[in-house]
Parts: sequence; structure tokens; C-alpha cells
Amino acid sequence: MARIRVVPSMLMSETGAQEPVPEIEACLSPDRDIWIFAYGSLMWEPGFDHVEAAPALLWGYHRRFCLYSHQYRGTPERPGLVLGLDRGGACKGVAYRVPPQAAEPALRYLWQREMPGRTYRLKEVWVRLWRDKVKALAFIVDRRHPQYAGELSLEETARLILQGIGRRGHCRQYLENTVRRLERLGVVDGPLHKLEQRVKELAAKEMPCGELPK
Repeated sequence: MARIRVVPSMLMSETGAQEPVPEIEACLSPDRDIWIFAYGSLMWEPGFDHVEAAPALLWGYHRRFCLYSHQYRGTPERPGLVLGLDRGGACKGVAYRVPPQAAEPALRYLWQREMPGRTYRLKEVWVRLWRDKVKALAFIVDRRHPQYAGELSLEETARLILQGIGRRGHCRQYLENTVRRLERLGVVDGPLHKLEQRVKELAAKEMPCGELPK
């Protein structure tokens, strides 16, 4: 079998030069698959090559709208919110298995997508699959980051989601896509379902027929 050569992960700098990312390089191995744990938009729009996707359970962290979004789902003037893994509890999501030859491109893509503002930390965690337990990489919220929103009330969370519109679209659509994907997995996330219902109620008051803002 031909040996797979792992090329150090590089990202483009503003000058066009490539720069290594130590956090990515530390995760690469020429003969080992990697698993990536998804709990938000990566569940319904992974964007990277993988050979397996399996329901997974992560202990020690829970899914929550706890990060202000100033680009993808909002602006600095009218921020939205995006999901993060915050400490405590448990979270059901999807684990993707990526073969060694696809690991570097997958992680480079995810770094560019998830880490422009360094609001997360890339961390290795244990997740339970239906057949066994594996180590996986997950993007954990950085509580020290200025965009960390902490524990917001249901009302405030719903209003931020309703107003948030950014480069990747409406924050409300992000919430709805996540809930629908969880439902297809057979997962009931009580807080997210309750939040979606409250967003719908606010939208019905503020916009005709509860439609997304144009």
C-alpha cells in the first residue's frame, strides 16, 4: 500500500502567502481517519468529503445559541446568534469519518469557515456512536471571546435570531434548518424547539404571516 504523505496545513494570508496552522497539523496522521462532530450547520451542510456519517452523543457539552454573529448571521450593528458547544450537559449530533487523504483539506476548509474570528477552540472529545466510542474533533465555544453571549433569556435569544441577517443568510433559517435536521435524526432538542416556537410567535407579531424579512 502506498504511504500517504501528509502535507502541512496552510492557509492564505492577506499577502497571498501560505501560513501553517499548528492546531490543524497536530490533528493529522498519515494512517488514521479523523472524526468530526457536528452539532449545528455542519449537520445539514458539512461542505467537506467524508466516508461515513453517524448519529453521535457528546457528554460534557451542550448546544446553545451563545455566540453573537457579526458576519455570517448578523452585522455589528444588528448582531444575530450562532450555535456553540458550551460546557455542561450533553449534545446529540452527527459524527463524520474522514479518511487520512481527505483530513487536511477538510480541516483547512473548516478552519476557514468556523474560525475567522477565533470564537471557537478546536478540541478533541469523546463521542458515543451506535456501535462504539471514538475520539472526534469539535469546535467548542471560547468563553473568553468578546462575542461570547453567555446565558441569554429565551426572549432576548429569540429577538436576536429574528433580527440577524448576514453573509450566510437569515439567523432564523439557521435555527430552522438545525431543528429540521435534528428531527430527521430522531432527536428532540427541547430548548431549540421552544426557541423556534418563540421566534415564530415574535415574527407573527412583527411581520405579515411570520415570513422571513426580505
